[in-house]
Amino acid sequence: MRILILGGAGLTGPHQVRYALARGHSVTLFNRGRTPLPPDLAGVEQLQGDRAAGDLSALEGRTWDVCIDNPTTLPAWARDATQRLAGKVGRYIFVSTISVYADLGRPVAEDDPLSPYAGSDPYAETMDSLRASGFELYGPLKAASEREVQRRFPAAAAIVRPGLIVGPGDASDRFTYWPVRVRRGGEVLAPGSPHDPVQVIDARDLGEWIVRLAEQGAAGVFNATGPHPGLSFGALLETCRDAIGADATFTWVPAEFLAAQQVAEWTDLPAWVPADGAMAGMMRADIGRALGAGLTFRPLAQTVRDTLAWFDGLPAERRAALRAGLAPQREQAVLAAWKAAQAAR
Repeated sequence: MRILILGGAGLTGPHQVRYALARGHSVTLFNRGRTPLPPDLAGVEQLQGDRAAGDLSALEGRTWDVCIDNPTTLPAWARDATQRLAGKVGRYIFVSTISVYADLGRPVAEDDPLSPYAGSDPYAETMDSLRASGFELYGPLKAASEREVQRRFPAAAAIVRPGLIVGPGDASDRFTYWPVRVRRGGEVLAPGSPHDPVQVIDARDLGEWIVRLAEQGAAGVFNATGPHPGLSFGALLETCRDAIGADATFTWVPAEFLAAQQVAEWTDLPAWVPADGAMAGMMRADIGRALGAGLTFRPLAQTVRDTLAWFDGLPAERRAALRAGLAPQREQAVLAAWKAAQAAR
C-alpha cells in the first residue's frame, strides 16, 4: 500500500513507519518538519506543511491508499485534511482518545455517548484555547474531529481510541515515572489499592496494529488500550520491580488520604485514577473489538525494560527533571503523614 501518515515523528509514528516499511508498504509523512526523525528513518519521504495555518498544499496532486492521522486534536484540522484528501485516499484512520466519552466514571464501550462541545464554534478553537481550558476541551474537540472524519469518509473511516500510550519515546513521563521510581528502590508510595485497574498500551503495539488495520481495510470504532486480560496497579508495580530486579517495597495509601494531602491523581501519581472516581472508566475500557481486529500486546516487562533503556539515553538534565510524578521529598512527606495518621488511630 501507499500510506500517508499525518504527523509521524512523535511517539507512535516512527513505530508505524518502521513496521509499514518492513511489511513492504511505501510511506509518506506530512508534518511541519520540526521534529527530526530517528536516523534509521531519515530517508522516508516527508512533505512539509502547517495544519494550524491551513497549509496543506504539499498534498496537492498526490494519491494514497490510506491516510493515518496521528496528531489531530482540533476539528478544523480534521475538516481541512479530510476535505483535501477526499477522493485522494481510499481509507482514513483517525487516532482519537478514550477521553471522548461523556461518562468516564464507568466502563466505556465504543457505542457509548461522547462528550458534547459546549462552545459556540468548535472550528474556531485553537491549541491556545485548548490549553487555556486546562485541556477540559480535549475530549469534546476530539469527538468533534471524529465526526468530521466520519462525515467525509462514512464507509471508509476507522476511529482508534487509545488509552494511555506508553513505552520508549514517551516524553510525558506518565508511565516512565514508575519504572524510574521503582528502580531507585526503598519505600515507594503506591496509590489507592493494589487491586485498582490500570490500562496502558505500548506505542509500538498501537502503531503496528494500526498498520494492520490499514491492511485489513477495517472501518468502525475501536477502543485501543490493554492489556488483555486486565491489569491491576499492584501487578504493574510488581512487574516493574521484577523486570529490573529492584529492591523496592510498596506502601499503599488510600485515595481519600491522597486527596486530603492534595496529591493529584494522574499527574502527581501518574497512570492512576481512583477505582471508583469520576475517571475510573478510563481504566476499564472494553477492548473486545480491537482484540477481534488483531490487537496484540508485548509483555509488560519488556515495555518496562525498554522504557528505562530509552530514558537512560536521555541527557542528564532531562533525566533529573521528570515531567510527571512526585518529587522525592514530597513523596517522603506524604508517606510520613500517612504513617503518622495510622499511628494516631
